[in-house]
Formats: sequence, C-alpha cells, structure tokens
Amino acid sequence: MTLPPNVHDAEPIPPAAREAIEALMQSGDLFRYTAPQDAPVALLEQEFAALLGSKYALAVSSCSAALFLSLKALDLPRDARVMIPGFTFAAVPSAVIHADCVPVLCEVGENYRIDMADFESRLGDDIQAVIISHMRGHTSDMDAILSLCAARDIPVIEDAAHSLGTTWNGQNIGTLGQIGCFSFQSYKMINAGEGGILITDDADLVARAVIMSGAYEHNWQKHKAPRGDNSAELAEAFAKWQNQLPLYNLRMSNLSAVVIRPQLPELARRVRDGLKNHDYVAARLNSSAYFDVPAPLAPEQRAPDSIQFNLVGMDDQQITTFSEATAKAGIKVQIFGRSADNARAFWNWQFLADQPDLPQTRAMLMQACDVRLPVRLNQDELDVITEILLDAARATMSQVAA
Repeated sequence: MTLPPNVHDAEPIPPAAREAIEALMQSGDLFRYTAPQDAPVALLEQEFAALLGSKYALAVSSCSAALFLSLKALDLPRDARVMIPGFTFAAVPSAVIHADCVPVLCEVGENYRIDMADFESRLGDDIQAVIISHMRGHTSDMDAILSLCAARDIPVIEDAAHSLGTTWNGQNIGTLGQIGCFSFQSYKMINAGEGGILITDDADLVARAVIMSGAYEHNWQKHKAPRGDNSAELAEAFAKWQNQLPLYNLRMSNLSAVVIRPQLPELARRVRDGLKNHDYVAARLNSSAYFDVPAPLAPEQRAPDSIQFNLVGMDDQQITTFSEATAKAGIKVQIFGRSADNARAFWNWQFLADQPDLPQTRAMLMQACDVRLPVRLNQDELDVITEILLDAARATMSQVAA
C-alpha cells in the first residue's frame, strides 16, 4: 500500500537563505532600522515592489498587520463600514475591528467568489471601504468590483494572502486596488513562518503605513522608493506625517527578510508547478459525478497550492462518512462549515457585534472541501491523493445504493 504524501511541509528554504541567516546571526543585526541603509527588510521591500510592478512596499509582521495598517492609512472615520466577503479567514474581520471599523459581510457563491448582485446591493449601505479577499486564491470579478467602487469613490484593499503570483487580465493580483496585502506564513507561496507585506502606488498611503508600522523619529528615511523619480514625492509625504500618527510597532525583522528574499526568484517556478498540480487533480476529480471543482473566471490565471471542490449529491451523513473515510486513509479534507470552530466559517466569528445572515455562503461552506497540494508534489503523489478522494466518494455512495 502506498502511503499518502505529507501535505503539510513546505519546500526547503534555499541554501542562499541559510548562508544569509548565518551571516546575520554573526552580526546580531536583526532590527530593520539598525543599519543606516540597505537592511535586508528594506531590500526585500524594493525587490517585492519591483516583482509585482508596484511603486512602494512595506514589509510587516503579518498579512493581518498589513490589512490593519491599510485601513488606518486610508484615514477612515471611526465606525466606518468596511465590506468583506462572507468567505474569508477570521483575521480579516478582526483587522477591520482593530482599525475601529465595522465589518459588513456580503454573500459568496458556490464558486467561492463574491456574489456580485449582493455585493452591489450592499454598497449602497454607507460602505466606506472594501476588502476583497481572494480566498484560497479564487479571484472574484475584479472588473465589476473596481468599476462599482470607483463610481462611488470607495477604496479597494486586496487581501491577496493566497494569491501571490495570480494575475487578472495579465495584471498581478494585489496591484488592482489602492493597496494589496500578502502573507509569508508557512502555508503560502513564500514561506517565512510569519510575515506580511503591503504594496501601493500611493506615496501618501505608504508614508502613513510606514510611520504607523513603527518608523519612529526619522527611521522613515531608510524607506526607499524602487524608482528614483519617486523619492521626492515619498520624502514629502513622510515629512507631512512625521509625529502625526500613532505607532503600532508591526515591523518585520531582518531575520524574516533574509529567509524570504532568496525565495522570490523561485516564485515563477512555484506558480507554474502549483497550477499544473492543481489542474491535474481538478481534471480527475471533475471526471467523477461526486465532485465539482469550479472553473476559474476567464481573466484569471491562478497560482494555487491547494485545491477546493464541492461535494455533489451527498447528504449530511454521506458528507460525514466521506470525510471520515479520507481521514482514515491519511488525507485530511477540511470541509469549511463542518469542522468545529473553523476560522473560515463566519458564524464562528462570535466577536462580531451583529451576526450576519448569509444563507448562500453558509450552504456553500457546508459542502466545500479544501485539500493542500504543495507545489513540491510529484504526479505519483498527486495520484495517491486523488485516488483516496475518489475511492472515499465511491465507497460512500455505494453504501447508499446498497
């Protein structure tokens, strides 16, 4: 019997990172503002902005911190209403609350993307900002979203934690809205254990975010624009906000940056391998009557390291039987709405003042499954995972027939 692969470990950290870590340990220079210039975090920011095609980047402690700072940088009034999808991670509404704003949830369809009719109807409910979570790397209709928000002068923040390397009409996700936020947590394309980064083309927004992230006194001078012709604009914005904003101390350390930087050149290959793996498994699952892997939208080129699928024709007991069978075979299938205390099920966000009623999203979450597919897996390993899923579904439904 072939054992199922370990789907929890990421790729090894590149040797260049290990060498940089050793040099950093010898110097003890872990704080991003110790060096007068070109600290690893500052270099990461320049390289990441250039990679995505953005003017500015700010590396911070997590994607949640990036979302929080993005909202604060927009200078929204207290209790501003911020729309988010009903299918996202609990950190997103948490960031909204931390920023003294109010989360407003909208419906998400069976394809894991925002229901545009519901989104548009809720925009008129005094919404002052929007966070679009490209949850598990699935891109909603960004053309429609950006058009609707632009017509109402509503800023859009992209939660691209799962979408590094994804494009929409050839443009990098994270560069479509006013601000894009990414994650370097271990289950993402670039792995630093923890960490995040935000990107923007707006000098005033990034200057506010930099200062609030913890650039006290004149440490903002160590933040450089990747393009020299923007340096005056950035300096002017920093001077405007110096000593005007609170400090939240959400900085990234040099240690995280030296782990991340050697992985950036690996991104294109990881994206290519991840998409190939995903589409191979998706095709096999979609050949079965018991699975539905939703297709991407036409402008979307995804960068997946996991696969999501809906169970078809199974009742509650059959879904439970399927889940137990896959777990016994060694593959953990997370069914978002059925695992206790799942942080992606909106009804578990008991910290919300008002619990939303989202029947469409709830129904989707009760039969939507999630399985990790690390980009390092080979086809034999993918076949083992797929056979476990197919066999569990066939066994479950054959019991019904019997």
